[in-house]
Amino acid sequence: MSDAQPSRGARWFQALAGESISQAPVLSGDAPLGGETAHFFSVVPDPANRFPRATDNVVGLEQGWRLARAARDAVARDEASGTRRPIVAIVDVKSQAYGYREEMLGIHLACAAAVDAYAAARDAGHPVIALIVGPAMSGAFLAHGYQGNRIVALDAPGTMVHAMGKEAAARVTRRTVEALDALGETIVPMSYSMTSFAKLGLLDQLIDGVDADAPDAAQIERVRQVLAEQIRSVRDDGRRNLAHRLESAAAQKNRAASIEVRRRLAEQWDAV
Repeated sequence: MSDAQPSRGARWFQALAGESISQAPVLSGDAPLGGETAHFFSVVPDPANRFPRATDNVVGLEQGWRLARAARDAVARDEASGTRRPIVAIVDVKSQAYGYREEMLGIHLACAAAVDAYAAARDAGHPVIALIVGPAMSGAFLAHGYQGNRIVALDAPGTMVHAMGKEAAARVTRRTVEALDALGETIVPMSYSMTSFAKLGLLDQLIDGVDADAPDAAQIERVRQVLAEQIRSVRDDGRRNLAHRLESAAAQKNRAASIEVRRRLAEQWDAV
């Protein structure tokens, strides 16, 4: 943690896991959680990164491959010991680090490797929990966090889930940022608020009353308790897929069309 002003991802990693056994851009380490040991991963800024677009808290080539290796190493260690310890992805990622060199060297493969590693851990029986403490944007969130059995988030300024930043979305849709915010009040997927994201059935718990930038001991312990509860929920449920995201009342209301499309696809697939 050499940065004078560490990112939220770095702060929360240190608060929950302590010191990392790896260096930026991907921190990893094991720490007690809810009476057992959990694996923690976080993407943090890397000013010395060889790729100029990947010096911030983004998911680029190195980040994708390192996340994949960290997750697969955790699964391999647990397989040898016969345990299935939980994995906590601390999410504070602004975007994927796209550029010409990244495209040529296969950033899509690096991000896909991270997705596959998290999904493989989930399929192997590891409860995977995503804790959103900052932005969770676009392909970066897909690679780091979205494959979790459960997703929880701090209800705090600066936490959001979306395909692109407000300014970029405003340019693409030829609206002002203010007009975009107004549109989000009536069209749930267009909103940048975590409460709106929760209405899609994708968020399992919104944690309020926590200072995302400078949490005290009681707030950190509260987050620990939420993570432990979500881990127990995963184990009690027993399923290793993500089907529960379509089962809540919010999802049934706000994702009705998606649910119907899935039903029809399954019906046609099974008929072949």
